[in-house]
Amino acid sequence: MTTEPKTAPPTSPKPVPKPTAALSATEARRIALRAQGFLGAPDRRAGVRGVLRHLGQVQLDTISVLARSHELIPYARLGAVGRTAVEEAYWSDGHAFEYWSHAACILPVEEWPLFAFRRRAYRARPQWYHDLPEGAYAKVVDQLRSEGPRTATELGGAKNKGEWWDWSDTKIAVERALMFGEVVVTERRGWKRVYDLAERAIPEPLRHDDLDDTECVRRLVRQAGEALGVGTRADIADYHRLKGEQFDAVVADSGLVPVEVEGWGKPAWADPAALAAPPRGRHRTTLLSPFDSLIWERARTERIFGFTHRLEAYVPKPKRVHGYFAMPVLAGGRLVGRVDPAREGRTLVAKQVSLEGPKAVEPVAQALREAADWVGCDTVRVERLDPPELTPLLVKALNA
Repeated sequence: MTTEPKTAPPTSPKPVPKPTAALSATEARRIALRAQGFLGAPDRRAGVRGVLRHLGQVQLDTISVLARSHELIPYARLGAVGRTAVEEAYWSDGHAFEYWSHAACILPVEEWPLFAFRRRAYRARPQWYHDLPEGAYAKVVDQLRSEGPRTATELGGAKNKGEWWDWSDTKIAVERALMFGEVVVTERRGWKRVYDLAERAIPEPLRHDDLDDTECVRRLVRQAGEALGVGTRADIADYHRLKGEQFDAVVADSGLVPVEVEGWGKPAWADPAALAAPPRGRHRTTLLSPFDSLIWERARTERIFGFTHRLEAYVPKPKRVHGYFAMPVLAGGRLVGRVDPAREGRTLVAKQVSLEGPKAVEPVAQALREAADWVGCDTVRVERLDPPELTPLLVKALNA
């Protein structure tokens, strides 16, 4: 594996050209919805792998309410995909790997070369606040080479006897090898990362870090722009956690085109293919994971949908407004409410529902019924609704 740095010499960002098109707020919203797979007929033939390839990444998270977030992402776009089929689509046949993008994400394997710039940056900061005994890193790599894919526990233990963040030397070593690109996460098993050597898990044509930093970032900016449809500098850079100055250095050569969007008040760029034809088709009605790339960036969600949403799982319970894992409801191309769900046996419990108005009752009921069926529940119970006067209407719609 190549470890020599291939950082391109710094270049001054090119001046932002004048916008090539002016978009209304509605046009920008519909472009974003189509780009993210929520407007128009879903590509069921490409399935879960098609969703992953198009989005460029699917974020992972430990929280599991109805299902884990990486299962909710394809469900929201394709409908009731079997949950076992989702896992198999991600992890079988070397189709994907896990790495640091927007956060810890599942990435299509063809994107391995694009993260060479990040692997090089990690190698340039090898300690990362953790010292390792001499030989610990080599021991983990040698063990994977001789024994095959292993979890940190199977390699010798993930934690010391202290707090949950007190990683063992084994865990520190294998995570460092992961950041450097010598080791790859090839699946999650019982939510534990399964590590393997990159030389075994990544196809040889993709494995060499041949792209310099500028080319890696340029391609990631283009991919993010295509996945978002239209976005500001912050929107597009944040998709793969790039720095603003990295975006500035490559956007003029990325193939994205500058546009002006009504009400945004900031420069924006669009995928030229998204501008080629007006977005048409049916809108999805669905619950959204808070980690869905359609809504994960709060400022963008407010700008596009006029909808303020915050994940409250990490907010003290007395201070929560909408609930632990409130899931926005998408219907008709708009966010029309929120549901904080739970499961009790074969009952989906809507612990708290917030509606934007009476017109949201039917789509929220539809989204709840479909989600319940997907996770194997045959009834839905509403515990609390805001505004409360709409409770009889929602209960009636659920039982229709």
